[in-house]
Amino acid sequence: MEVAPDVVMGLLGTGDRNLRELEKLLAADVHVRGNRITLHGAPADVATAERVIAELVSVVRRGTALSPDLVRQSVSMLTDGSGESPAEVLSLDIISRRGKSIRPKTVNQKRYVDAIDVNTIVFGMGPAGTGKTYLAMAKAVQALQTKSVSRIILTRPAVEAGERLGFLPGTLHDKIDPYLRPLHDALHDMMDPDAIPKLMAAGVIEVAPLAYMRGRTLNDAFIILDEAQNTTGEQMKMFLTRLGFGSKVVVTGDVTQVDLPGGAESGLRAASRILTDIDDIHFATLTSADVVRHRLVADIVDAYGRFEANQDIAPGANRAGRRAAGNGRRS
Repeated sequence: MEVAPDVVMGLLGTGDRNLRELEKLLAADVHVRGNRITLHGAPADVATAERVIAELVSVVRRGTALSPDLVRQSVSMLTDGSGESPAEVLSLDIISRRGKSIRPKTVNQKRYVDAIDVNTIVFGMGPAGTGKTYLAMAKAVQALQTKSVSRIILTRPAVEAGERLGFLPGTLHDKIDPYLRPLHDALHDMMDPDAIPKLMAAGVIEVAPLAYMRGRTLNDAFIILDEAQNTTGEQMKMFLTRLGFGSKVVVTGDVTQVDLPGGAESGLRAASRILTDIDDIHFATLTSADVVRHRLVADIVDAYGRFEANQDIAPGANRAGRRAAGNGRRS
């Protein structure tokens, strides 16, 4: 295969790091001399390698900076039978700021983003690091920039703080602000930091605890409920019935990380049973394969999943329940 000279460096990566990743992942032998790539091996292996390299060339041509992580994700897409094109997935820009684009990096992330486009309510369920909240935030900012909505509302249930909230120093805003800080940080990645306070003062962007949603009807808004595994069934019902005309809702959470006291069932888990057959509501499931943080995060998620399965602890059990189960076995 011959690759255009202006693409070779982006394809191979700094110090040939992308090439080394390809050599590890592909069954065919890969040899590069100049801009010529030679493949050796069984016909099926060579055909797979040729397709992978052609897709990676297309990714580079579309302006995406290739990395070993993206090489791994591209090979996975082409070998998992999903039928998705890595070039299409990895080049789907949601928003761009200061030359940095936010885009899905896995097939499931692209399906999640596509579902947000076509459904009024989307549940994004998966472990930490799968981008479920970050991508939802990017879609919210995109909707605001394109004037599809007139405001963004970001909310979380303040469960982990519990009784300790009253002992934190400062005003109510001061007490709650650290808990909502991750949402603020994501906003700063996506928008001009100087504009955010003005938009918040004008009510165009609102970041507030879930309790502040009660009694409201939210029209013409993009609403994100984060950490939804820590809602009760009543809170989830209350939140979903705030939906007004012209609005879109994304609910994100991880049912393996429930912090509700007293062994209460997660409202997110209950919603996944109750609402599955309703049109215009979509449940998107992300897995450890969609983790886009350090590669160890996916290994950690899988290890905990195996441990809990071996301990006969339900994946949706809250942390207090898991601790109690562990204490009971030790006694």
